[in-house]
Amino acid sequence: MSIFSNALNGGNLWHMDIYEIRKRNLRTLIGKQKKASCAARWEMSPAHLSQVLSDKTPKNIGDEVARRIERLEGLDSGWFDSLQGYAPGEMLTEDPGHSGLKEIRLWDEGTPLENDEISVPYLREVELAAGSGRFVIEEGEKSSLRFDKRSLRQNGVQFDKARCVTVRGNSMLPVLRDGAIVGVNIGSTALAEVVDGDLYAINHNGQLRVKQLYRLPTGMRMRSFNRDEHPDEDYSYQQLHDEQISILGHVFWWGMYAR
Repeated sequence: MSIFSNALNGGNLWHMDIYEIRKRNLRTLIGKQKKASCAARWEMSPAHLSQVLSDKTPKNIGDEVARRIERLEGLDSGWFDSLQGYAPGEMLTEDPGHSGLKEIRLWDEGTPLENDEISVPYLREVELAAGSGRFVIEEGEKSSLRFDKRSLRQNGVQFDKARCVTVRGNSMLPVLRDGAIVGVNIGSTALAEVVDGDLYAINHNGQLRVKQLYRLPTGMRMRSFNRDEHPDEDYSYQQLHDEQISILGHVFWWGMYAR
């Protein structure tokens, strides 16, 4: 059975860019409050808040801003990264005040791609195979997920460099639970280009891991969201080499099955 029939039988797959989710959650959080007072409380300028709320600007809500607002509002860490205020399967119709919002549609393997969509390989059984002197993500059982081309462009992902894989374990709770699906840009693998705090897929001596990364003067830090059970891991450049740790790609999207 394919991933798509599983999705239809077992629940709906929320398929949205993480920045779209954060923007919708921000609008939900603001509600009828005055934007100026929210901006002051969240240590943002009113102009910055207006930019991230607007559908006409490419300004996104980054990890630092999302975590700061959660802290100041007393919300759980990761609140911004899961769609709030909507029931699974609910159609999100356009809001007259936010003309850029589109309804969420169900689809399966037989639904034709729209002109603005692209099919991205979903590697249900991931193999870390050695090639060209490094480990790469290769396919086991082949399936696919569909993405909006504009979302990939906005995240700097070349269409042929996008892959989707499954996250295992509890180290990234509450943002990513066991079985979450992440989109990985395999064209972004350089440690020098790591954005501190962003999620990356890592090959750790043949094991696929998804972690927040931070560059250190002496090497790299891997961080889990569930830091009570999974403390930070710091590696020197020599340790990265000795333990065969390499970056497989930047995580640009994640999604969950609604149960």
